[in-house]
Amino acid sequence: MSTPSSDVILSRMMELHPKIIDLTLDRVWRLLQDLGNPQDSMPPVIHIAGTNGKGSTQAMIRAGIEGAGLSAHAYTSPHLARFHERIRVAGQLISEPDLTAVLDECYAANGDVPITYFEITTCAALLAFSRTAADYTLLEVGLGGRLDATNVIPQPCLTVITPISIDHEQFLGNTLAEIALEKAGILKRGVPCIVGPQPDEALRVIEKQAARVGAPLLTHGQHWHVTQERGRLVYRDQSGLCDLPLPNLQGAHQIENAGIAIAALRQLDLGEAAWEAAVTRAEWPARMQRLTEGALVEAAGDCELWLDGGHNAAAGQALRALMADLPERPTRLICGMLNSKDISGFLRPLAEQAEVLIAVPIPGEPNSLPAEAVAETARAVGLKAETAKTVRAALDVIRQDAPGARVLICGSLYLAGSVMRENA
Repeated sequence: MSTPSSDVILSRMMELHPKIIDLTLDRVWRLLQDLGNPQDSMPPVIHIAGTNGKGSTQAMIRAGIEGAGLSAHAYTSPHLARFHERIRVAGQLISEPDLTAVLDECYAANGDVPITYFEITTCAALLAFSRTAADYTLLEVGLGGRLDATNVIPQPCLTVITPISIDHEQFLGNTLAEIALEKAGILKRGVPCIVGPQPDEALRVIEKQAARVGAPLLTHGQHWHVTQERGRLVYRDQSGLCDLPLPNLQGAHQIENAGIAIAALRQLDLGEAAWEAAVTRAEWPARMQRLTEGALVEAAGDCELWLDGGHNAAAGQALRALMADLPERPTRLICGMLNSKDISGFLRPLAEQAEVLIAVPIPGEPNSLPAEAVAETARAVGLKAETAKTVRAALDVIRQDAPGARVLICGSLYLAGSVMRENA
């Protein structure tokens, strides 16, 4: 009998729990024990939490590790086009045979016992990492930190908390303090934590939790600083100054993310080659990514096409700042969002840079907001808005009404993934 494909096994895993998100570690600990506790056999772990910039920061740290001639496993979520993107084994996307094998093993070990999709697939990633040699393991939190399925490493070598903002309130809390406490749940006794730029309310919570558990902090604005000066990135800490190229990832916010990554790499003592590779070699799709070829690019005609998966107020502010730095050009938005997001918070900053928004549903996503609901919110924050059934249909409208416009497709990583698949 042939082994089912990874897609078939993943589909079965979706049916193991009635909820997509159900924060607890009990089910994860149970399955890991049945698998032989693979989390105890992985290379040294760098655990990354935060609201914004987790993926970009992880990509920069991984680029730095590889620039130093070392290798790293990496786990991230969600994926864009294929599930395999979530799991990099020693720097390479996991192969279909290897992914199928670990998924099948986890599915068999779990049986019919309830477990969420994210929990069981996280266990599969840890199992894969435990079986291949590497120098480091990069684990990105899926949601929160304290009760996230990745929070099963008793003694990582380093933790990282990227900027925190309001998001996922239905799971993490309605205030920055409540959300920060969940993120700070990754702090461990004696394990240094790199802390990115934070609102004062969030930083106070992180500092209090660090003192409680005995975790030393290396905090932006106190222990390290990063700025852009004369077209260069300048990083300073108590050990000295680094003068580096600007990050190849677009946006002023990537300066801060690069600072976090460099602070982490300096804590790991990986050297100058690592610092420069972090800012020059990192790749992270759908983060203000310019699309230059593909089916949708052709459909856009003379329009300039950009893609971003940001979906909260902080992401909207970052996108506004980035677009303000681009050469002036008529700008249109194509936007689809989930019903759990702060739509007005995301769109309000973008209203300063765009003239018109076309709202679309997210294909195949049951939690997609109806396009008219997105359009209604867009109008409320000052944008002219209309709807279209698909991204391609929206591009057809823009190409006719504003040929040569700058078009930003935005609002959701799930929409970004759909765009990348269609554009391939």
